[in-house]
Amino acid sequence: MTAWNASDLSRIGAAEELDLESERADGTLRTPVTMWVVRAGDRLYVRSVKGVDGPWYRGTRSRHQGRVEAAGVRADVAFHDADPGEYAEVDAAYREKYGRYTGIVGHVLTDRAHASTLRLEPR
Repeated sequence: MTAWNASDLSRIGAAEELDLESERADGTLRTPVTMWVVRAGDRLYVRSVKGVDGPWYRGTRSRHQGRVEAAGVRADVAFHDADPGEYAEVDAAYREKYGRYTGIVGHVLTDRAHASTLRLEPR
C-alpha cells in the first residue's frame, strides 16, 4: 500500500466533494463523477449509495484505478475494496463529516453502501 503525503491527505480528506474518474479497460478515463469522500485515520474512502450496482462503482471494476481531484489536488489512484473491519470507522467518518445532511447521510451507511466501500490509494 502506498501512503498519501500529509498535505494531500489533509486537503482531500477535508474537501466537501471529490471528482472521481475511473479507467476503462483501454486506459481512457470515464467522465468525472462528484461524490463525498471521507478520511479515516490515514486513509481515504468513497462509497456508492447504490452499492455495487452503482454505475460509477461498476466502472472502477475494470482496471481498479483512475484519477481523483479535490481541493486542488489531482492524483492517480488505485481503488481497493475496503475490508468489512474498516466499515465502522468509515461510517463514523461519514457521520462526523456529513451528519448535518440528516436526510442524506443515512444512504451511505447502509449494508448496500458498505459493500461498495473503496479505499483510495495513490499510485
